Amino acid sequence: MPNNDFRHELAQQLRVDSVRASAAGGSGHPTSSMSAADLMAVLLDGYLKLDYANPDNPVNDHLVFSKGHASPLYYAMLKAAGAITDEELLSFRTFGSRLEGHPTPRIPPTDVATGSLGQGLPVGVGLALAGKRLDRLPYRVWVLCGDSEMAEGSMWEAFQHAGWAGLDNLTAIVDVNRLGQTRETMLGWDVDGYAARAEAFGWKAIAIDGHDLDAIDAALAQATSVTDRPTAILARTHKGRGVKAVEDQPGKHGKLLEEPEEAVEELGGARSLAVTVKTPTPGSPHRFATTGGALPRWEIGEEVATRQAYGQALTALGELRGDVVALDGEVSNSTMSELFAKAHPDRYFEMFIAEQQMIAAAVGLQARNWVPFASTFGAFLTRAHDFIRMAAISRADLRLCGSHAGVSIGEDGPSQMALEDIAMFRAVHGSTVLHPSDANQTAALVAEMATLPGISYLRTLRGKTPVRTSPDENIRVGGSRVLRNSDHDDLTIVACGITVGEAEKAAEVLDAEGIRARVIDCYSIKPIDGDTLVQAASQTRAVLTVEDHWPEGGLGDAVLDALAACPDRPPVRKLAVSAMPVSGKPGELLHAAHIDAEAVAEAARQLVKR
Repeated sequence: MPNNDFRHELAQQLRVDSVRASAAGGSGHPTSSMSAADLMAVLLDGYLKLDYANPDNPVNDHLVFSKGHASPLYYAMLKAAGAITDEELLSFRTFGSRLEGHPTPRIPPTDVATGSLGQGLPVGVGLALAGKRLDRLPYRVWVLCGDSEMAEGSMWEAFQHAGWAGLDNLTAIVDVNRLGQTRETMLGWDVDGYAARAEAFGWKAIAIDGHDLDAIDAALAQATSVTDRPTAILARTHKGRGVKAVEDQPGKHGKLLEEPEEAVEELGGARSLAVTVKTPTPGSPHRFATTGGALPRWEIGEEVATRQAYGQALTALGELRGDVVALDGEVSNSTMSELFAKAHPDRYFEMFIAEQQMIAAAVGLQARNWVPFASTFGAFLTRAHDFIRMAAISRADLRLCGSHAGVSIGEDGPSQMALEDIAMFRAVHGSTVLHPSDANQTAALVAEMATLPGISYLRTLRGKTPVRTSPDENIRVGGSRVLRNSDHDDLTIVACGITVGEAEKAAEVLDAEGIRARVIDCYSIKPIDGDTLVQAASQTRAVLTVEDHWPEGGLGDAVLDALAACPDRPPVRKLAVSAMPVSGKPGELLHAAHIDAEAVAEAARQLVKR
């Protein structure tokens, strides 16, 4: 029988330490932590199998605080488990401390950063998918959710996918404390309403009093016995539980207790209880065998879409590396990740039209040391930007591919055209942004992405482009190709992707007029080949950039950044899509956007004349 006296005291210690940590840090969310203390005390004492002394143990359970603002409670648990000292607990939110305002992987065994609500449960789905389908280990994923974040659509993407996938190794514990930051939540304490929603998505739902230790124990025990679906525990709680001045009081979210010392005394005083967390069953993660092979190669002059090259290169990479996995947003026959799915079905994850869940799942998979490549139309990755931003805070290694870039996709129209994606990904901390113009470039960059740290993004094209790059050429992140140059060039044209061909055509027209243009294929936009650009700027009288992207934040701005410190920098002009495109043939749309060969040649004439 569980020792409820000990668990009660442990829960009170978690509350006390949440109050103490917040008071020491001068800010925090103690009331949001206090509501879930009973839930986490029982989980910590009886069900969580996590070797805190060995956080990299592959059979450890995973605990994700989706309600990341309850970080004082999380850190109080780490103290109770012996992972941190009381001294470190009281360093909460101070500069240099591992105990940041919202948890990050800087403090083991934290898998991912949380705090942007609606993300922890989707990441938990990724961790659970890794355990069930890849690692094939019996660890369980526990996710503490807040009731306010249940308004986020991403939470229901997670509920839907987990129910469909039958993730019986996933348990969501929803702290239904009723009060949000400014008012009561939509459902308040209607735990049965939450339960009905969860059941509709294929989950086992258990509604309980979140302060009844026996009910919590029974719910957690039931969750571990369910073998065909995930479990949601909907726990009715009181925000600020245990301190009359704040318990179930509106307007107390994210605020320190006015009398923290009195609150500690009301909760029974400080304690130093230690919990011996259950030891996981030993085991090693499964790894897939490799079959050898080589990256695909194309001959110069062939016509191949870079999206096709992505699919073929990724499939070959999957044969060379057993840790490579792929995800797609139900457009795999457009992104061409379907080639990987057919060759490596055990390592392919269909995430359907749920881009937030796709990115979150990839974050969860990489936390388990898999190498995920996720793909969809570049335009649709924009709706997952917050997940990509948070992935960078998680220090996650992700490889993302956005197909159907720019107006060159043609008749589908602007809703399908990626025109903001380069700017979006350039703004992500530590990111890599790549836009190959042909198939051999694509294959080389896909292979290099597998070893890159941080968030890397590959932009691919719908239509075919001629292969200009030899398969033996050194294509690398941070590199570029000089397609044509001489000792007497008048100007430099910098292009990427579809506009490389337009720049080449323009250079030929200009050459016939006696204007010599150096053409640079800038396939690596971040990091950019600054040395080549600076050299070109010093040797020519003007620089012209051309891209199938909005003018803000794309190739042109990347080139300007590279030349910012260049002494005696020549004039730089950007050609980009400036007006809202419509449907039409690719050539018509490039012409209308003034980024085709004709527009490039005219802009070059004006620059040289000036």
